[in-house]
Amino acid sequence: MSDVLSNETRLAADIERLKVEFPKTRELYREVCALLFFRFGVAPTANRLYNLVRRGTMSTPASVLSEFWAELREKSRVRIEHPDLPKDLSEAAGELIGVLWARAAASAQAELTSLRDDVEAQRAEAEQKVVAAREELGRTETALEQRTAALLTAQVEIRELERQQAQEAATRKALDAQIKRLGEEALARERELEKVRDTFSRDLEKLRETASRAEERLRASEKRALLEIDRERSATAKAQKELAEAAKRAEKREAEHRRTVEALQAQQGDARHQTGVLQGKLAALESAQKSLQEQLKSLRTTTRPSTRRVPTAETSPPARRAARKAAAVKTARAKGRP
Repeated sequence: MSDVLSNETRLAADIERLKVEFPKTRELYREVCALLFFRFGVAPTANRLYNLVRRGTMSTPASVLSEFWAELREKSRVRIEHPDLPKDLSEAAGELIGVLWARAAASAQAELTSLRDDVEAQRAEAEQKVVAAREELGRTETALEQRTAALLTAQVEIRELERQQAQEAATRKALDAQIKRLGEEALARERELEKVRDTFSRDLEKLRETASRAEERLRASEKRALLEIDRERSATAKAQKELAEAAKRAEKREAEHRRTVEALQAQQGDARHQTGVLQGKLAALESAQKSLQEQLKSLRTTTRPSTRRVPTAETSPPARRAARKAAAVKTARAKGRP
């Protein structure tokens, strides 16, 4: 694929050079035909010529190509001119020599193509080796940079480890001093603990003696408590008996109270009934009083011009009776209220 691209590139470069050298279209097409056939070993066609040159019309490369093939055949024909040979024999000999020359040219062209392919292969191989060498150089440089970075990192880590080692040495020294101090403190605390143990043993003996005495007092207190409990039980039984009797008396009183309440409720109902009756009578008296007052007003209006005196409602016997009845109703109402 790379060989094809390189041939196309070289062909395009040669055609551009020929365009500068041969400004005339027909001459340019003829030179391109020779370039394709003799240098690149490609049989030229009209379409290929037109696509490469892009000048004139399609008939121009076709006519130039016909002239090129005719000229090539004319040049490849071998003429043997000998006065003693017949014409047909000389022509046959010429054609035979032409065929031999064509085969020799084809063989030479094949060898040239093979040699060119070998050269291209060697060039491609050399280019690949150069690319591989460059890649290897790049990888080597990258590895060198990585190793340099790793070396710098290792140096930094070594310095950090040395610093940490110095710190750990100082810490170890401080810890040794602290361990020694803690050992001395542990010995002192052990001696204090022995003293505390002795004191604790003596205190424990005292506590045991105190506990035995307290246990004796507890037994005595327990006996007294049992006696108190018996007395309390007796008192409780007596109180429960009295409570039962009081409950019976309360039930009896409650029954009497219930009967009294029922009697009072019956009296209250009778009183309410009487009150209703009296209220009805009072309403009748009030209506009668109103009618009497109206009659009195009418009598006053009719007797005002005359000089004779008319008995008023206050001095008339019916009015007195009505007033007495109203007073009696009020008194009964006051007595009948609960």
